[in-house]
Amino acid sequence: MSELLTGDLYAFESLLTAEERGTLLRVRAFLREKVVPIANECWARAEFPVELVKEYAELGIATLACPECPGPRPSGLLSGFLALEMARADPSMATFFGVHTGLAMGSVAACGSAEQRERWLPAMSRMEKIGAFALTEPSGGSDVAGGLRTTARREDGTWVLDGAKRWIGNGTFADLIVVWARDVADGQVKGFVVEKGTPGCTATKIENKMALRTVQNADITLSGCRVPEGNRLSGANSFRDTARILRTTRSGVAWQAVGVMLAAYEIALRYAGEREQFGRPIAGFQLVQDLLVRMLGDTTACLGMVVRLAQLQDDGVFRDEHSALAKAYCTTRMRDVVGWARELLAGNGIILDYDIARFVADAEAIYSYEGTREINTLIVGRAITGHGAFV
Repeated sequence: MSELLTGDLYAFESLLTAEERGTLLRVRAFLREKVVPIANECWARAEFPVELVKEYAELGIATLACPECPGPRPSGLLSGFLALEMARADPSMATFFGVHTGLAMGSVAACGSAEQRERWLPAMSRMEKIGAFALTEPSGGSDVAGGLRTTARREDGTWVLDGAKRWIGNGTFADLIVVWARDVADGQVKGFVVEKGTPGCTATKIENKMALRTVQNADITLSGCRVPEGNRLSGANSFRDTARILRTTRSGVAWQAVGVMLAAYEIALRYAGEREQFGRPIAGFQLVQDLLVRMLGDTTACLGMVVRLAQLQDDGVFRDEHSALAKAYCTTRMRDVVGWARELLAGNGIILDYDIARFVADAEAIYSYEGTREINTLIVGRAITGHGAFV
């Protein structure tokens, strides 16, 4: 991984300020030195490198990746490039960081009271407390807005949570889990912070994954789990509030997809220059160049899309359909790009040692989470036609 992005043909990175680019280069160097060398081993073992959390914290970027957090607001462009850079190194670590900063910290920042933000965000920004976000359920993914089954009821001055959550990133070791549940009294979806060790909340690691294996996804069971009123996010009173969080994090997933595309392109380009067939590097063959140019074209188009998305975010005119279109389009193109990269590497493309196999597998999870292509298509379709086509 060079200092400059090989696949950024139109130099979008140059739109960052000098200070922002300095931050990005510092993160890039950390990822190159600490994350890339162990990424394949952690993925193969399905183990999370907990020893790196402290070093991530020392980068001081958790708040930068949370636009909703108090303090100086980073540009959406910097936040996006940070997500891209992490996914370019290791999509699993990008997911870990995105869950903690975008989903968990973002929920507290956007929906918490001033007291709640002061109570949790400083420790989360220092990564002394790691967050998770529990929305998806075993029987509910795409229909979670209307089909949420986890319940919350008031009892003796506390809230009692009952239900189950699935695919909860960071769930096995999180200190704070933002749980979304339906209030039995008014039927509205509300947010609660469940702290580690709370009786009635158990997390079980999901085994045998083929993608994002380093991410510690969990099944969460809530059985008579009591949380105080002070742990109910005061600004989360309907699914519209949940959707506000997802609007921002969905754009982060689009940036992650571009990071995966850049990694795939760079791996393929490097391999094409080194691999010889018929007495010369395969980079000199027309069909190989065709694959590389297809990859570069899709990557450049998607990078241009997410850069503009960040500008809309910074201008305060960012809407659901903007992030939904980017997530749907970029993750679809990502699948094509990683597939072409694997094709270029031929048999070596299925061996973990050559890196691309990990990106091919991880792309499948990024394609699916934060809203499937179909659901994001319907969000955009509703916006452009004025007609909702959801079942």
